[in-house]
Amino acid sequence: MRQALTGPAPPAQSGTLVRMNIARIVLDIPTQALDEAYTYAVPEGMDGIAVGCAVVVPFGGRRAVGFVVDVREPDEREADLFAGDQLTLTGIPAKMKPVERVVSRSFFDADGAACAEFLSQRYLAPLSSCVRLFTPPGGVPRMVRGRDGWRLEEPATKEVDVRWVRLAPGAAAFKPRKSAVKQIAILQALAAGELRVSDLTAEYGAVSSTLNSLAKHGAIEIFERRSLRGAPTGAEYAATAISQAAKPQLTDGQQRAVEAIDAAYHAHAGGCVVVDGVTGSGKTEVYLRAIETCVREGKSAIVLVPEISLTPQTVARFRGRFGDMVAVLHSRMSAGERFDQWDVIRSGAARVVVGARSALFAPVHDLGLVVIDEEHESSYKQDQAPRYVSRDVAAWMVARRGAALVLGSATPSIETLYRARHDPSCQLVRLPERANGKPMPQITVVDMAREFSGGGSRRMFSRTLSAALHETLKARHKAVLMLNQRGFASFVLCRACGYVPTCPNCSTSLTYHERGNWLVCHHCGYKVHTPPTCPECGSPYLKKFGAGTQRVEAELVRLIDEFGDVTADVVRMDADTTSRKGAHEALLEKFGSSECAVLLGTQMIAKGLDFDEVTLVGVINADTQLRLPDFRSGERTFDLIEQVAGRAGRADLPGRVIVQTYSADSVPIRAAARYDRERFLADELGKRKALGYPPYVRLADVLVWGKREDQVQEEARTVYAALRAQVTEAGVTGWLMLPPVPCVLSRLRGAFRYHITVKAPLDADIGAVLAPVFRSRKANRYVNVAVDVDPTSML
Repeated sequence: MRQALTGPAPPAQSGTLVRMNIARIVLDIPTQALDEAYTYAVPEGMDGIAVGCAVVVPFGGRRAVGFVVDVREPDEREADLFAGDQLTLTGIPAKMKPVERVVSRSFFDADGAACAEFLSQRYLAPLSSCVRLFTPPGGVPRMVRGRDGWRLEEPATKEVDVRWVRLAPGAAAFKPRKSAVKQIAILQALAAGELRVSDLTAEYGAVSSTLNSLAKHGAIEIFERRSLRGAPTGAEYAATAISQAAKPQLTDGQQRAVEAIDAAYHAHAGGCVVVDGVTGSGKTEVYLRAIETCVREGKSAIVLVPEISLTPQTVARFRGRFGDMVAVLHSRMSAGERFDQWDVIRSGAARVVVGARSALFAPVHDLGLVVIDEEHESSYKQDQAPRYVSRDVAAWMVARRGAALVLGSATPSIETLYRARHDPSCQLVRLPERANGKPMPQITVVDMAREFSGGGSRRMFSRTLSAALHETLKARHKAVLMLNQRGFASFVLCRACGYVPTCPNCSTSLTYHERGNWLVCHHCGYKVHTPPTCPECGSPYLKKFGAGTQRVEAELVRLIDEFGDVTADVVRMDADTTSRKGAHEALLEKFGSSECAVLLGTQMIAKGLDFDEVTLVGVINADTQLRLPDFRSGERTFDLIEQVAGRAGRADLPGRVIVQTYSADSVPIRAAARYDRERFLADELGKRKALGYPPYVRLADVLVWGKREDQVQEEARTVYAALRAQVTEAGVTGWLMLPPVPCVLSRLRGAFRYHITVKAPLDADIGAVLAPVFRSRKANRYVNVAVDVDPTSML
C-alpha cells in the first residue's frame, strides 16, 4: 500500500479499534519505480520510531532499509484493517507488513520530509535520492547482498569518543605511596586541568593500570568526550557569544541592505532580498549583520558559498564574529569531519552553517535566514539526481518555514534580476561603490587579432599585459592571471583576423570535432569540413582555441626570466594542484605570504580572494566561454570579467585589469569593460526572448546515452514520442519540444549522447506534466535516460 507524502491523513473515527500506528516509509532504493512512500504498521511497543529514522522493513522477498517520513494513527480505511479476523496473531493486518526494527536516530524532521518530496516532484528524481540529502555523510546503515543473502551493514562513519581524565572530589584525601612515581606525576599533571588518556600515555608510557588504580581509590575520574575530527585538539562546541569587537562603519548601501533583510526576516513570509553589490562593496559584512539579528533571536542561519570560494579567509570572517557557533561543510573535508560537523549542527550547538551547495540540507534548528553568496554561480546546480537548483530550493524552504532568503552577487543571474523586477516578494538593493571608497579598477581590452596581424607578439601574453606585469613586479606588488578554461567544446579561430566559423542557420559557433575534422552545429545538425585557411582573410593561422595552465605557467616563468631585473613566485591553482586535501589553502597561503608573486589559475581564482597587494589582474583568454554553443555563454563571459576584475585594487594601491580577447567588439566584453550591465542586458534579453530561453521560459533537458549510437537514437525517438503524447494528453499550451539531436559532447567515456530540449511557460509545472513518462518507462539495459529540469547549461 502506498501513499504520497502530501499532508496528514484524517484522524480515525471515534470508536474505531486502533491497536497501533502507521508509518510511511521511503525505501532506500534509488529508482524511479519507487516514487512514493510505502505504508507499514508500527508494532505495539516499538520504541524510538519517529520521522527521520532509518528502519528495516520487509520488501518483496528481501529486507530493505527505509526512512520514516510520517508516523500517525490509521485513517478510516486503514483502521478497518485492524478489526475482525483480518488480523494476524501479532495484531497486524494480514495485508500490511510491519516495521521490523529501528536502526538509527532521527536524521530529519517533517520539514525535511516535505522538502524531499518537493525535490522529487520538481526535478523528477527518485524519492530515496532526495531523502538521502538530509542524512549524515557516511552515517546511514544499508542493506548489502552477500553469499548468505541480505544483511545490514553498519554506517561507515560514526562518532569518535576520546577517553579523558580529571581529578575526582576525593583526590585531595588520597595520598599515593612515595614509590608510586607515575601516580604522583599523573596527579600533578591533572592539577592543571583535564587531560586526554592519549596525552598521558605519550608523556608517561603505559598508564592504563595506574589510571585504573587511581580511579579505584577515588582520586580520578575517567570519562569519554566526543572528539571532532578536523578540529583543534580538545575543541568543543559551545554556545559562545557573538563577538563584541569593533565592527566597520556601514556605508549607506550596506545600511539599506541590512534594513531590507531585517524587514524580510521579521515578516516571516519567505521574502527574498537581492544584494547587488560590486566586488569589494562589503556584502559579507551585510550578511554578518543580518545573521547577528537572526542568532540573537534564537534562530539559525545557512550561508552557501561556491566551493571554490570557500577559502580560510571566508570561514575566518564568520568564525571571527560567531566563534564556535559556526559549523563548516564542504567536499574537501573527510567523511568523518563532515559527519562531526553535521552532528554538531543537529545538536543545536552550531547556529550558523557555512558551506557549499549541500549545506542547504543541514539539520539546523529554527531556520531564520538563508544566504546564497555569488548566487549566479553554476556550481549551485547539482549535476546528479536530484539535479536541483539551490536558489529555487532555498526559496521553497524559506517560504515553508517563514524565514528569509538573501541572494548576493556582483553579477546577479539574469533569472534573479528578472524575479526582482517582477516578484513583489523579492526586493533588489544595490551597493554601487566599494566599502573603502576606492574606485573600481580600469579595464583595458586588448584586441589580440589586431596585435597578431600587426606584427606584434605572437605569444599568449600581449605587449600590453607583458609591460603591465613587468611594471607590477618591479614595484614588488602582486598579480593575478586567469586562464579561462570553463567548458569542454573547442572552436576554430583565425589568429590573424579573429574569424570564428559559425552556423548559417543558428547564432552560434561551430564546434570542432577532431574525428573527421568536422565543424558541427549542435543545434540544427549543420556540419562542414574544417577549412585549411581562413575563409575571411585567407590566413593559414587557423587553430583550435585553448591552452592548459601548465603550458601557460611555463610561458609565464620564461617571460619573467626575460624581464631580467625582477623575480617573483609563480603559484598555479587548477584542478591538478588543488586535488589534495589542504592544497587549496596551502597555495593561497604561499601567495599571501610571498613578497612578490603571480597567482595563475582557472575560474577558481575569479572570486573570493582578497589580497591588498594585488594591483594587476589579467584575463589571458576571455573568448573561451563566449564561443561555446550555449545560451548562457554571453552572460558567463560578462560575469567572469566583472568578477575577476574585482580582485585588483581592493586596498590603498590602485588596480588595473587587462582582458585579452579575439572578440574585442562583442557586447559582453565591451559592456563588462565599462561596468555597463544595462547595455549587456539590453542585448542579451532580446536574444533570449526571441529564441525562447530563460528567464522567459522554463527548460528541461532529457539526456539519452549508451554504447551503440543506433540504440541511443531509437530510444531517444521513443522517449520524444512519449513526451509529445504526454504533453498533448495533459492539455497544456505554450510548450515546445525539440527533436533529439547529438549533445555538444556527443561521445563521453565510450557512450553516445543525445538530448531532447523541452521549453515550457514560466508558470508550468514541468515535473508534474512529464512525470508519468519517466515513472512508467521500462528500463532499457542498453540505454540510459535522465532528465534535468531547469538546467544551467545545454552543453
